[in-house]
Amino acid sequence: MLVDPKAPFFRPLWVRILCVLLPLIWAGVEVSTGKIGWGLIFGAAGIYLLYVLFLSADKP
Repeated sequence: MLVDPKAPFFRPLWVRILCVLLPLIWAGVEVSTGKIGWGLIFGAAGIYLLYVLFLSADKP
């Protein structure tokens, strides 16, 4: 697992939300400037963080 959702860093809700939103927002910026590859990478990172921090069975 790349991200440990039980780490103390991810305990506050606002940190988890920010860690998911920032890569997704940056993916939108990259796609809007024509950099589709970087957009896919950052989008995948944001989706992975969404899954690990909010949707998986392991809760912090």
